Amino acid sequence: MRTVNTQESADRLEEAERTLEELRTALEKVGIKLPSLGLDPISLACEAPIPLVELGRCSVQTAAQLAAALR
Repeated sequence: MRTVNTQESADRLEEAERTLEELRTALEKVGIKLPSLGLDPISLACEAPIPLVELGRCSVQTAAQLAAALR
């Protein structure tokens, strides 16, 4: 069984939060706002969290804007 390193867990969470903000900023620069963008709370709940970014739901118009931005 692996011992949980609390510093490693804290580093993962910090990296996830930083990445989330980078994504939010990049999307805003192209005029896209994903209202449900955030970290998935369930992925943070385990002893050694492996954070997942929850992109969430958005309108069809926002999905079309996102697709256009990725092209």
